[in-house]
Amino acid sequence: MEFVYVVKRHDLFERRFPHGLEVLDEAATADVTGRIRARGFFVERRHAETDATLKQIIPYCVVVRGGDVFLTRRTSKGGDARLFGKRSIGIGGHINPVDGADVLALGLRREIEEELTIDGAWTVRAVGLLNDDSTDVGSVHLGLVHVIRVEGDVRVRETETLAGGFTPAADLMRLCRDERATFETWSALLVDRLDEVLR
Repeated sequence: MEFVYVVKRHDLFERRFPHGLEVLDEAATADVTGRIRARGFFVERRHAETDATLKQIIPYCVVVRGGDVFLTRRTSKGGDARLFGKRSIGIGGHINPVDGADVLALGLRREIEEELTIDGAWTVRAVGLLNDDSTDVGSVHLGLVHVIRVEGDVRVRETETLAGGFTPAADLMRLCRDERATFETWSALLVDRLDEVLR
């Protein structure tokens, strides 16, 4: 039985319902993450996946090297069947009780280290939030978007469930425009505003 970190929808947004990528400055980021830390709790994932009054908090990281973005594609060997074959520029996943006291920072680091091997040091910067209530997946998740900048090589660890490599940002934007249906919704929303995300 898996438990995941959630926040009640009304504790996150109060009277507003944002859609898509909401770019945040440092003060707004601190406000949102403070609210998530103060009001978040763990529930059984099976329940969270069907309760749209809860938002599962997902660290969602865009990995960048120079002008290239790490692009992945999910295989049919694992994970959520709703995402099989989808392209993504986000690395991340659920926060679990194992992530300890600082669930946001440690959950982010654990997800990156589970999914990727990154040669050399990397830096991370919070960018904003992703919310999309138009899909079954999106309605029960909230993405905390970060940009991770690397200098060395990056490789997928779970090669049975994921394939990936760096793609020039301009090629990525063209690919998303021409083959949008092959992208996860969150990733398509990010690519739409990639210049802002990578600023």
